[in-house]
Amino acid sequence: MSRRRSRLLIAPVVAVAAVLASVGTADAGGREVPLAELRVTTTEVAADLNRPTSVNGLPDGRLLVTEKPGRIRSYDPRSGLAPTPVLDMTARVNETDAERGLLGLAPAPDFARSRTVYVVYTRMPDAAVTLSRLNLATGAEKVLLTQEHAEFGNHNGGHVTFGPDGYLYMGIGDGGSGGDPYGSGQNRNTLLGKILRIDVSRACAPLPYCVPAGNPFVGVPGARPEIWASGLRNPWKFAFDRADRSLWIADVGQGRYEEVDHIGARDGGTNFGWSCMEGPVVFEETRCDPAADYTPPVFDYRSGLEGCAVIGGLVYRGQRYANLAAGTYLASDFCANTAYGLRANRDGTYTSAQLGTFPEYVNAFGTDRDGEVYLVTDLPGKVYRVGFARA
Repeated sequence: MSRRRSRLLIAPVVAVAAVLASVGTADAGGREVPLAELRVTTTEVAADLNRPTSVNGLPDGRLLVTEKPGRIRSYDPRSGLAPTPVLDMTARVNETDAERGLLGLAPAPDFARSRTVYVVYTRMPDAAVTLSRLNLATGAEKVLLTQEHAEFGNHNGGHVTFGPDGYLYMGIGDGGSGGDPYGSGQNRNTLLGKILRIDVSRACAPLPYCVPAGNPFVGVPGARPEIWASGLRNPWKFAFDRADRSLWIADVGQGRYEEVDHIGARDGGTNFGWSCMEGPVVFEETRCDPAADYTPPVFDYRSGLEGCAVIGGLVYRGQRYANLAAGTYLASDFCANTAYGLRANRDGTYTSAQLGTFPEYVNAFGTDRDGEVYLVTDLPGKVYRVGFARA
């Protein structure tokens, strides 16, 4: 399907008519590979994990996999899953709810030297969403940021990654329950329902990190300066495209629509509309600001009919399948395990197609050092290598 990305002032949104488009990347013979002809393949490479929540490549070729109860595991393609965790944080992690636990990990850009990673987890005993710096060699931890999240156990977000600008990006959900009871999505005075951008390479007292001067709400009264993007419900996973530095966000819906959002590298301050909007439609008109500029999703599907929770997702930039899938954004759904593919076209439209299916209960995607794709499944806890083929 092809659809155009647009920006809009608040108004009921009419779905864009979609048609299959034959655009894609060239195959080895120089011919176009239509997205509709692409298929995913999966190969199981590790099992017996305890509810894995993220997978990240290291410079030495290993993968680090986080487990919900609080363990960091290591998978080596040459020797398999190490039986002993790299680090056990279970005493610090609150996993009392389905969406609480050790949620995300990002290796530091200088990991090969520092052995440092950044993790997000819900901490004991108060379940606050916590960003910490961890040294895997010593186990030393430095808490950098916390967000209160005690009343409801869901919508913690928890994804964390370094952007191409060297800053750390972190997602936090709207605070939980249903319908955004706190009104967090449109409240710039809270970190709930946001993606944050901070500089963790230095400290700006009294903070143990610095806020980049280019953040959109620096100096804006009533707004947290850490905010990069707002109007999100539960941005469980998001990823940057290595090629153009753009940001792809999979935001879990309330009950009508699951959505994928896409913004450029310089589009800080983007408001995706929740909880005025859910996907392409108005969710709660009383929370809509007539003067606001809400950015709609570039892709959506019906929650409850076609799935239950969108799982992003990343843009393929590896070499092994570059002739087939370069520039293709992958996503899935936790319940339906559909393999979705999206491509951003030069004319501002987007092409989407179903690329087959993934294993059940996909929970996260990641890449190794070479950009090749892996995914983890929740139950049973497994790691799969993802490939592509032409249908």
